[in-house]
Amino acid sequence: MSPTTHPVRSRKEDREQALVQAAFNQIAERGFEGLRTREVAAGVGLNIATLHYYFPTKEALIRGVVAHAMDRFRSTLAPHGSPADQLRNHLRAVRKLLRDEPEVGAVMGELALRSARDPALARIMAESYQAWHQTLRGMLRRAARAGHLAPDLDSDDVAALIMATLTSMTLPSTASADRTDRAFRQLERWLGLAAPKRLRSVSSN
Repeated sequence: MSPTTHPVRSRKEDREQALVQAAFNQIAERGFEGLRTREVAAGVGLNIATLHYYFPTKEALIRGVVAHAMDRFRSTLAPHGSPADQLRNHLRAVRKLLRDEPEVGAVMGELALRSARDPALARIMAESYQAWHQTLRGMLRRAARAGHLAPDLDSDDVAALIMATLTSMTLPSTASADRTDRAFRQLERWLGLAAPKRLRSVSSN
């Protein structure tokens, strides 16, 4: 496949994505309690029976929403540069994502809060967080092996700390671009990933 060629999406995939996006938007605007599957279907010109063809249960639709949100976070991963560069760039790209697309943080915050009292959603969130934890752990281990991080650094604990920092930044009581910037900059300094002052000033523009 050439760099300018994109995979051809089927009509089914287009409809599934449209329904997921509509549900995502509802949660971002109204919160989890405001999600109405009938309105999701109507919003993309379908009836509720057709929605159930693509997503037989509300849980299946929510799973699609979580996957969509996590895809936005995965888009911040770039396999270029040294292991330290990749980790630093990931943290900064996540920070930028939360600033530029606040609805992503709003949805993840809503889902995290709801998962505390919804076992089905808790399982979905746990699966997604586990996959992200493994990715972060791998990045940290590669950076440590390359000598960019302390060799005795516990990659599991640090990956958990990064994820806890991000999750806390999506909760309504703490969500703000300023707090997110400060938290992630502190993580960079603690890990020894902070760029020279000149580069930091450029990246913050």
